[in-house]
Amino acid sequence: MEDRDLELHAVGMDEFGLRVGMVREDQWDAPTPCEDWTVRDLVNHLVVEQLWVPPLLGGATVDEVGGRFDGDHLGDDPVDAWNRAAADAQAAFAAPGVLEREVRLSYGTVPCRTYCREMTADLAVHAWDLARALGVDERVDPRLMAAAYDHLAPMAGELTGTGLFAAPVPVPDDADAQTRTLALTGRRP
Repeated sequence: MEDRDLELHAVGMDEFGLRVGMVREDQWDAPTPCEDWTVRDLVNHLVVEQLWVPPLLGGATVDEVGGRFDGDHLGDDPVDAWNRAAADAQAAFAAPGVLEREVRLSYGTVPCRTYCREMTADLAVHAWDLARALGVDERVDPRLMAAAYDHLAPMAGELTGTGLFAAPVPVPDDADAQTRTLALTGRRP
């Protein structure tokens, strides 16, 4: 039986990757819901996040990786850059026993499973960001958004303080998982 975290991570990769494949040549400089980020900036952010996965899961520290992934990693073919980085990250997470280990991140040492969930939540939210920027269908897999909410909700009071998220947006009590997740991260669905 497949591991639920790996399954949801793969769904997140697919959701984001689907939208990367929809970017038209004239949309790379379009704004996104992420303040000060263009579509290209957003996709580069996710590519860089994926590039970090193999060395970190291989035991490297943030200091050892250093500035290797600074700057633009999309080159002339952003879709190919995404596909390669995504495949390598998925393979690293799926390696036998990896999710049972620990990984050293910038904010401390955590279980690899927690890191996988963090990356999955980021993929879910940014899949929506990219869809919104492109003007395409914004519905993200409901299981993925529910998992993202479950991961992020316990940290609700801390998210804004990280500087990475805007203040939460109020939503009705009966809002679906996608709406609740996006609102929790300061987005207006």
